[in-house]
Parts: sequence; structure tokens; C-alpha cells
Amino acid sequence: MPPGSTRPFTTLKRVRVLVAEDEVRVADAVARGLRREGMAVDVARDGADALYKARFHRPDVLVLDRDLPKLHGDEVCAAVSAELPETRVLMLTGASELHETVDGLRLGADDYMGKPFAFAELVARVRALARRSGPARPAVLRARDLELDPARRTATRAGREIELTAKELAVLEALMEAGGDAVSNSELLRRAWDEHTDPLTNSVRMTVMKLRRKLGDPPVVETVPGAGYRV
Repeated sequence: MPPGSTRPFTTLKRVRVLVAEDEVRVADAVARGLRREGMAVDVARDGADALYKARFHRPDVLVLDRDLPKLHGDEVCAAVSAELPETRVLMLTGASELHETVDGLRLGADDYMGKPFAFAELVARVRALARRSGPARPAVLRARDLELDPARRTATRAGREIELTAKELAVLEALMEAGGDAVSNSELLRRAWDEHTDPLTNSVRMTVMKLRRKLGDPPVVETVPGAGYRV
């Protein structure tokens, strides 16, 4: 492990969210917003696809519309709760009756929101659920003179704030969470991009290149031949 780095947690991972919503405009707006917050987001348009993608990607948080076609949200919720205990479910519904909220929670939902909703509240709830989906996360990640606050989406080096894009922050977060271990190109794609990203893309290499330039000297992101990158 590089001198001065800290490694209090070794199993941390980037927040991955699955949005299951059949209203295209709502789904796209939520996905875009969560990606701007630095999360990796996949989208499902019906319940059957939602359950398939949940099993395949094992997201930290499932944002689940209750009234989905093909397979009802209640069935998706029950299956995810039974099969994927690490995935937290935030159920969305247009209904506001108390008994429907109770039904959703009884099926295994961890939280509940009625439509329409304030996006800022959705983000706050997703982050709160993500913190419960796995091991505890440090409030601030540190390596040498580099600090990253995942919640505030800010990075500083030697006290100087560094302006980074959402993808640059995502890659830096994944690298710092690894605590000095190498993170492969495919793993960075999995954590920081979504399912539609071409695995042969050079997005990771270009993002790392820009990240290195912004972080300055001495270099903090190292290429590990045949393994990926590490901080």
C-alpha cells in the first residue's frame, strides 16, 4: 500500500442504482439526475426486466415503481427482498393511501415515496439506503494529501479544492475505496458507468488521463500493467 494511504475499509463499492419505472420521462429524468450525483444507474421499463437486472447487477438500491407492467412491483419487491438482502428497495407509487404504504413495507420495501416527489428528497433517500446496503463507509476518503468527500462530491489535494466532473469523481472514488489495490478497467466501467457502456470503450483511459492532469504532481494515480489503476 502506498505510504500515507489509509485503508480502514476494503470492501467498499460505488453506489449502483436500478431505476424500475415504465414512464419513460420519469425514468430518464431520475436516471440522469442520479448519474449527475455520481451514481451508476441502470433502467428497467417493466417488472420482469427489473427483476432480471436486479439479479444480474445486484444494485445497492432499487428505485421501484409499484405499478409496473409484465410483473407487478409488489412481486419484484418480494423477490428482491428474498433473494438479494443487500439490495435496498425504495418504492414509488402514485397512490397515497396508508394501507398501500403498509403493504409495500410488508413486502420488504425499505422506504416509500409518493408521486410526485422532490428530486432532492429522492437523492437523500437513495444515499441513506445505499449506506445501509453494505459495510460502513468512511465519511471522507484519504490517500496521502488527497481527500474525497463522496457525499458532498468534493475533492481536495493539500487543501486545494479540485474541480472534477461526475465521471472523474466516480473513478477517483472507486480507486480510493480500493485502499491501494489495483482496480481493473472493467471494474471501473462497472462501478462508474452503466450497462449500456461499450466494454471496449476508451472512456476509462481518457477519464484517468484527465483526472491525473487535474490532480497535478506528484502523480497520484498509477497504472498497474495488466491489472488497471491504483491510488
